[in-house]
Formats: sequence, C-alpha cells, structure tokens
Amino acid sequence: MGSLSIWHWLIVIGIGFLACYPYVRIIQRTGHSGWWLLAGLIPVLNLITLWVFAFARWPAIDGDRRP
Repeated sequence: MGSLSIWHWLIVIGIGFLACYPYVRIIQRTGHSGWWLLAGLIPVLNLITLWVFAFARWPAIDGDRRP
C-alpha cells in the first residue's frame, strides 16, 4: 500500500473545485463574499452559517425592495 500519486491529488483538487464553484457563485449572488463557503466546510460552524444565512438580510435582494 503506497501513497497516492500526484495525478490522484490533482483529480481530487479538480473535483473539489467543481463541487465548490456553484456554491461560491450562489453566495456571491446573495451579495455576500464567496469566502463564506469556508465556514460551511467546518462541521459545527456549517449549521450556524446555514441559520445565519436563513435569517439574515441579503443585500442583493433587500436592495431591490421598495417600501
């Protein structure tokens, strides 16, 4: 049993990028930084982040509303 080759690691990084890219685009469309994705990768913090986004004001959407 040996270690993984560089090609295996490149495939893992590529699949990780392809999986995370749509999430970053969605977060950016809400008006927030795409770096919030990193908070979603931490086990307990991801639940807290989900609740924050669920009840927070979204600048991209709230800016379009007129009273």
